[in-house]
Amino acid sequence: MCRWLAYSGAPIFLDEVLFKTDHSLIDQSLHASDPLSTTNGDGFGIGWYGQREVPGVYKDIRPAWNDSNLQALATQIESRMFMAHVRATTGSPVQRTNCHPFSYENWLFLHNGLVNEYDLLRRDLLLGISPDLFASIHGTTDSELLFMLALTFGMMGDVKAGLERMAGFVEDAAERHGVDEALQMTLGVSNGESLFAVRYSTRGESRSLYHSASREGTMEIAPDAGRFSRDARAIVSEPLSNLEDEWVPVPEASFIEIMHGDVKCEPFAPITP
Repeated sequence: MCRWLAYSGAPIFLDEVLFKTDHSLIDQSLHASDPLSTTNGDGFGIGWYGQREVPGVYKDIRPAWNDSNLQALATQIESRMFMAHVRATTGSPVQRTNCHPFSYENWLFLHNGLVNEYDLLRRDLLLGISPDLFASIHGTTDSELLFMLALTFGMMGDVKAGLERMAGFVEDAAERHGVDEALQMTLGVSNGESLFAVRYSTRGESRSLYHSASREGTMEIAPDAGRFSRDARAIVSEPLSNLEDEWVPVPEASFIEIMHGDVKCEPFAPITP
């Protein structure tokens, strides 16, 4: 599987989060707590919002711990909202176009999990994507197709409904092909104004996901940064510190929205087409 994090709040330098904590995302790329994938070395990516309307994105196929360009950029990039991902492939090739986050206009999207028996379902999923979005597919992952399907089903207008329709579409295709346990996913999504996250799996045993409970909890992702606003919040695959009280597990089958420090959690239920 993979590990990822997302941050919203006063601008901080990316290296404070990616490199400087004891259990930073770079440390997780080597020593994740998930027993299914303790090493996530099949590429990485960062997406950040600055002064432009669209986010910047940098990603590569090197292991995150072995890319000097990433460390050099992270020491210079300061952002109020960013997402980062370290990848462990579930079968698709290790190539730059398969690294997360994926972007479209002002949107960023990343995924930890898989579509079960993706090779069998891939054709049906591709045919569900809007023709207007088809040329925006650049890689071969199930994750990128989930993003394009969510956009097809209206995520830009209603994030939760678009993601629920995407999940319902995938599960419907899986049922028609006799595939069990179609989806396993924690999703991170941003439009530059809010952070969104989903924890869901068809089986009901999803990968871990947490959000910080307060400014004080968020500070643990970068304790030396020193410039956290009261509305600073983070979402992580696993806590970056041992302060468990400061990190709230996202419930199974849940949708999270974080905006200006407010955290809203709602049930997430796939909508069958």
